[in-house]
Formats: sequence, structure tokens, C-alpha cells
Amino acid sequence: MNAQAAADVGQLLQLVPVRRAGVALLLAAVGLPVIGVVIVGLDIMPVRFAMMHVALLGIAVGLLTGLDPMLCALLACALAGAGVAPLARTPDGLSGAMSLLMSLAIAAALLVLAVSGVNAAGAFALLWGSILSVGTADLWVIGALAFAVPALFWWRRRDLALLLHDRELALSSGVRVERLTLVLLVLVAVAVAGAIKLTGALLVDALTLLPALAARRLGTSLKSITAWAVGIGVAVNLTGFLVALCFDWPPGPVLVLTAGVVVLAVHLVPERRISSWRAPASPALPSSH
Repeated sequence: MNAQAAADVGQLLQLVPVRRAGVALLLAAVGLPVIGVVIVGLDIMPVRFAMMHVALLGIAVGLLTGLDPMLCALLACALAGAGVAPLARTPDGLSGAMSLLMSLAIAAALLVLAVSGVNAAGAFALLWGSILSVGTADLWVIGALAFAVPALFWWRRRDLALLLHDRELALSSGVRVERLTLVLLVLVAVAVAGAIKLTGALLVDALTLLPALAARRLGTSLKSITAWAVGIGVAVNLTGFLVALCFDWPPGPVLVLTAGVVVLAVHLVPERRISSWRAPASPALPSSH
């Protein structure tokens, strides 16, 4: 970055929407990569796709009723996450439910938009993100996630490590698996909805899943993987945002490409002798190699 480019970026950072977007990305880097650790750990990849469609349904309802579309999206995703929690006893059961939910949500969203006569462009625009339109309410949501997700991981770290390591082991150890899974699924759902404004529904993996995929290669325990995920998220978000400002590119795709480069680079590092990225819950649990 030459002096002129740096000066241009500096001027852009004086603008309130740009500063607000930068703060939102920093807050997102604290909470959302940890959500990615949960997604990978519970092997619930289809959840994020289903929640993108549910968010679209919530946005459509918001446009129809005149309520805040993003608030409706958050509520719809939270309810959907809580509703599918009983099916999370096995990944297969949850995957089937997610496929059904995805189909029903997009069909209902299209029906609501068609019957109401609401301009669908406003709803589908959120699929591509609008980071510079992040408002105060969006910052509160992302900030709440940035606080709640790490706090939950620290408070229930033993139970989470057991659950991510082995569900049956967690049950036999007295962990309230169903309640914890419910909380995690609601957090995942709300996080996906909260990230839509930043990168768009189609690119939400840049803030959630990709940092976690890189972190599982570098960490040797749940604690270290979580720390790596947050660190990578901060680096990716800051780098991608500054590059986007410097070249006047859309931030969403730049964030995805930046995160993708990090994941590819990490996978070129020789793999260390580790048993699994899912950490044992305590020293008493044996590790296999």
C-alpha cells in the first residue's frame, strides 16, 4: 500500500459508516469464528444453509409487516434453531431436518413476497450483504454475540469439550446434552442471521466456518482451537476490510477470498501429531494418535 492509497484509506476511515463497519467486523471476529468451531465440532454444516433461507423468510415477513427486517430474521432463525434442537441427537437426523427446513423456508419466503406484492429486490439484496449500512442495532446484536459466545465457552468449557468430543460420553458424564445443544443451535442460528448484514447470506462462511477450519489444523485442544479461530478471524477481517477499502472492492468477496487463502496456507503446514481437533474434556480422557 503506497502513501496515496494509505491516505485514501485514512480518509475513508473518517466516515462514520466505514468506522461502524470496521467495528462490526472486529466484534464479529470475536464471536462468529467460535460459532464456526461449534458447527464443525457438531458436524452440522447444513445448519448454516438452512438458516440463510429462514433469515430470508424473516426478512420477507418484516418487509410485509413494516417491522425491522433484520430483527424478524434474527427472531425467525432463533425460533428455527430452537425448533430443530430435538432432532440433533444424531447428525443425520439434523441434516434431514435442515433440508426440509431449507425448502419450506425459501418456498414460504417466495410466497410471502409474491402474495404481498413487496419488492423482492429488497429482500434478496441482503443475500449479498451491505456492510456500510450496518446500524447501531446491528452493532448491538453483533456485540452481544461477541460477549455471549466466548463467555459461554469459558463458563461451560468442560461440558462443551465433552459434547464436541463425544455425545454419548457427555451424557454418561452428566452433561445436560439436550439443553446445551439447544443453546448452541440457537446461537448458531442467530449468528448466521447477524452476519448476513456484513457479508451477505451467501458469504457468511467467511466470518464463521473458514476461520474454524484453519484453526482446527493449528490447535490441539478446544481452548487453543477457539483462540486460533478468533485470532484468524480478527486478522482476516481487518486485512480483508482494509484491502477492500484500498482498492474500492466489495468487502464480502474480499473477506471470503482472504479467509480462503489463510485456510489453504494453513493446510500447507505439515500436520502435527494430534489425535483430533476435538479436544478431550479433561486430562482423565485418553487421547489417541
